[in-house]
Amino acid sequence: METTQTEIRIYVACLAAYNNGHLHGAWIDATQDVEQINAEITAMLAASPIEGAEEHGIHDHEGFGGIRINEYDGIERVVILAEFIQKNGALGAALLNYYSDIEEAKTALKDHYGGEYLTVAEFARELTEETGDVPERLAFYIDYDAMARDLLINDVFAIEVTIDETHIFWSH
Repeated sequence: METTQTEIRIYVACLAAYNNGHLHGAWIDATQDVEQINAEITAMLAASPIEGAEEHGIHDHEGFGGIRINEYDGIERVVILAEFIQKNGALGAALLNYYSDIEEAKTALKDHYGGEYLTVAEFARELTEETGDVPERLAFYIDYDAMARDLLINDVFAIEVTIDETHIFWSH
């Protein structure tokens, strides 16, 4: 699995400045540990145009692959999601979108991952060839697209990350 190429970061804004008509905040690398992010938030608040600013909110994010980061999400959650995406790239983000739960996404990768293929039909072909001998004279008649549809109904689910990168997971 490849790592993500997009920087994973959050834009943290000073709410005191925002509520007083000022845009003040900072883009922060979300792949740092919680303490480092909190230190950057504290520094951003200290530099606020509003004296004594204490509250912040996450107003934007990048590199999370469609995962929703809310204004008041905890930094711990942000770091956990960022680490998973950094480690697993676009597949990690797609799994988090599919499951909406980090533990389920981790379990899927650890226990149910079937591999990366161009298509589900390619997976069906490989599975067929690995589990039995297909006589050469009959190989032309096997409909791997139909087998792929059947596998998707009962046995597997697929996450297509790009046009030629499909990841297969066993459903059971």
